[in-house]
Amino acid sequence: MAEFMTGLKRTDYCSDLRIGDVGREVTVCGWVQRCRDLGQLIFIDLRDRTGIVQLAFNDKTDKEIFDKAFACRSEYVLAAKGIVCERSSKNKDIPTGDIEVMVTDLRVLSKAQTPPFEIVDETSTNEELRLKYRYLDLRRRPIQNNIIMRSKIAKVARDYFYENGFIEIETPMMIKSTPEGARDYLVPSRIHKGKFYALPQSPQIYKQLLMVSGFDRYIQLARCFRDEDLRADRQPEFTQIDMELSFVDMDEIMEINEGLFKRLFKEVLGKELVTPFEKMTYNDAMENYGSDKPDIRFDMKIQNISDLVKDCGFSVFTSAVENGGSVRAIVAKNAASVYTRKEIDKLTEYVKGIGAKGLAYVRWVDEPNASFKKFMTEEELSAIYERLGAEKGDVIFIVADKNSTVLTTLGALRLKVAKVLDIIPDEFKFLWIVDFPFFEYDEESGEWLAMHHPFTMPKEECLQYLDTDPSKVIAKAYDLTLNGTELSSGSMRITDYELQQRMFKALKLTDEEIEAKFGFLVEAYKYGAPPHGGMGIGLDRVTMLMCGTDSLRDVTAFPKVQNASELMSACPSVVDDESLDVLGISVKPQE
Repeated sequence: MAEFMTGLKRTDYCSDLRIGDVGREVTVCGWVQRCRDLGQLIFIDLRDRTGIVQLAFNDKTDKEIFDKAFACRSEYVLAAKGIVCERSSKNKDIPTGDIEVMVTDLRVLSKAQTPPFEIVDETSTNEELRLKYRYLDLRRRPIQNNIIMRSKIAKVARDYFYENGFIEIETPMMIKSTPEGARDYLVPSRIHKGKFYALPQSPQIYKQLLMVSGFDRYIQLARCFRDEDLRADRQPEFTQIDMELSFVDMDEIMEINEGLFKRLFKEVLGKELVTPFEKMTYNDAMENYGSDKPDIRFDMKIQNISDLVKDCGFSVFTSAVENGGSVRAIVAKNAASVYTRKEIDKLTEYVKGIGAKGLAYVRWVDEPNASFKKFMTEEELSAIYERLGAEKGDVIFIVADKNSTVLTTLGALRLKVAKVLDIIPDEFKFLWIVDFPFFEYDEESGEWLAMHHPFTMPKEECLQYLDTDPSKVIAKAYDLTLNGTELSSGSMRITDYELQQRMFKALKLTDEEIEAKFGFLVEAYKYGAPPHGGMGIGLDRVTMLMCGTDSLRDVTAFPKVQNASELMSACPSVVDDESLDVLGISVKPQE
């Protein structure tokens, strides 16, 4: 039967004890990491969230306590009281390696079965099993450290915003369903049968209403929900450091957020960031890196060679240009020894899998060997090599297609090649992306859609094109990226009632749709709305990058997997008919 802590009170965390504590009576609590029975000596490594301390038992230890220590096994929960002593055999690999606790009182608070995997820092246990027993996986120090760092990031962020005059305000978790780019998670109403709440994709409309209400600086660590396909840097539920400010412009919002990251990296990682961060237009990002969240830690920019090949004898190149597309390339420096013909064939299959028709290349070992050499003259080939700055030892990768396919393909290929070549520096590179197009053309519907939400303010000089040429309308929108990951997205908001109506019309929303989806916000603008803007920072992504991991699951206590299920609790799950009847809904069987 388990014992109780009656009469004992923890005085110290395991990893806090040092040589200066020798002679002090302490009480520590935690889990058994390891037991070592040396006959007349027993050592137990006791682990809590701070680390490990060694408990010692010898021939002077009370027999009942010694026998209790002998019976301990991995993951037993203990409370131990004793005297801190200097170790005779020291361990320089742990902070407490100079001392041990000579135990005078031991309580076994909980026994444990053998866990399905060993609780160690580095593990080869597959992730699916670890997520099924997530409460055990969370005992591992790397995961605990990530969760603790996340907590510290949240605290520093709150402190920073409080000091800068922000007010933390909670917005509702059950809201009206409004389109924000992804599918809503819907919550059926028991009282209003046949009607549904939505879980917020963001607090967007509410925080704008707070600006109308006069709370000129709002902040919230907001839970957000989006029913979309998952990936390493996406979860169906996530936390956003959400903010909105009145009577400011874009530069002020950027400055506030640069200050936040400067503070975060200083206090959490001890790193000094240089501000202001670099800015790049959306167009330059796409043209040079094939991405609106480019990793600028390394070069390998995309280069356009359409003008050099538009009249060559290679129909793959010429037809792409004739059809309004382009021919572009990246150069992998000193890559010829890594990218053999076999490896290039693998890359060809990779680019086909992401939308390209194929991959042309030049592999320069002793002489340049171009896959399209027989279709072009030596002068044409030389012009390409000169334009690209290619030389012996390099590999050139070329894609020809419509511009969107060429840029996104080379953007993805650029990252894949850089990882293989191991040329990405271990550093933090922040980048603002600005001057986003307001509209993006949807080829399926043939309509111009809002790239951001419909409350984004266009640049004043672009308003003349709103009704005539949507492609020329630039948004007052801005994204903050770090090492190729989008951390946040924001914009200045439309507050003029008439301009908002024009924007809705440009998006081909009917009066009925406007009223049904945004009526309460549009109505609020009639009563005096201050100029305002804001942004939302992905707390999970920030934590992921600061922890140096590559998955949000490593910084989320109880994450979902790729099919949006949670393996530990086996959710989502079937609901009984009685619960559904109360809600007035039924589940249609899958055909």
